[in-house]
Amino acid sequence: MAIVGDAYEYVDKKFYDLTVPISDLELIYDKCRWAEGPVWFADGGYLVWSDIPNNRLLRWVPDLGVSVFRTPSNYINGNTRDREGRLISCSHGARAVLRTEPDGTITTIADKYKGKRLNSPNDVVVKSDGTIWFTDPPYGILSD
Repeated sequence: MAIVGDAYEYVDKKFYDLTVPISDLELIYDKCRWAEGPVWFADGGYLVWSDIPNNRLLRWVPDLGVSVFRTPSNYINGNTRDREGRLISCSHGARAVLRTEPDGTITTIADKYKGKRLNSPNDVVVKSDGTIWFTDPPYGILSD
């Protein structure tokens, strides 16, 4: 049984306590073909996310709107921040986990495991101890 509110539908009521059901939903952008990997930069006051098929990262700043953060992005998918606040991203195109340094340069964190190239790093989180955990499914390199 679903619980339905003004802006939310809960298929499993256990998720109800994980949300703020009085919050409004706001559409900030609808020009992506396939968006995911949102990460909020509270210290900068902006949101970054991936528009994978369009090979770009986008940025939303309240009251200013959406702009391109990086293009080409090398088909970045999942994003997060590390303990120092740097952007950590999974790149299908580079077949790597990348870190964006404060000056904008990109450092490869991982692109091989046991001597073999990664497949398609997809989702990423940084644990409280600073270790980086990511998925590496094959489907990102199986098609265009």
